[in-house]
Amino acid sequence: MSQHPVPVPPSTDDPSTPPGTLWSRMKADPQYAPEHLALEAVRRLGPEAAAWAAQIRAERPGITPDELAALAVKHFTTLARLSGAVSGAAGLPGAILDVGVLAWTQARMVLHIAAAYDADPAAPDRATDLLVLQRVHRLAETARTALGVAAGRERASRIFTGAGGGPLGGALLKLSLRLAQMAGVRAARKMVAKVVPGAGVVLGTWVNSAATRDLARRAGEHYRKP
Repeated sequence: MSQHPVPVPPSTDDPSTPPGTLWSRMKADPQYAPEHLALEAVRRLGPEAAAWAAQIRAERPGITPDELAALAVKHFTTLARLSGAVSGAAGLPGAILDVGVLAWTQARMVLHIAAAYDADPAAPDRATDLLVLQRVHRLAETARTALGVAAGRERASRIFTGAGGGPLGGALLKLSLRLAQMAGVRAARKMVAKVVPGAGVVLGTWVNSAATRDLARRAGEHYRKP
């Protein structure tokens, strides 16, 4: 049995956090931040999820899809809790960063759950799944349309221009709210309350963990074959 449920791929990139290029695109285009994140997650994290599932199945030939998915849920729920503790300790700037890291961690979890149930985690349709499962869009058709718009804006040169304002400027605040929606942190007061000394660490941990477990349940229901 592997001691590390999610192996680190042979790359200098850290899969646990959104890459800097993604942050730049999301800050420049906050309205479509969830779509940019979903597209990047499938590109960067899909192959990792497929390799993980193949590795665990090779090590444990009798493992069931439900058991494989449970490994991913346990691992990424733990990561979500740790992310919440960091944001609670760091204050509001940390909370803004946290929702992006949380949304990325959750997307990574969903792709691993997809791989556990033999759905190709690197297929373009997984980006649509992410947006629907993370409740950015209610319908797959709407999600696909938004992904098409985001992909076009990603290719346009203007997507790489910097966003105006300081750390708490309008663009970054809009970005944080869009990512909070994607991560399931829908009550703004919960995110803002993370800045309260002492209580922030516990609250950040609880909010992130609960949102991630809820997403895991929906993803399991979506990918589990009858």
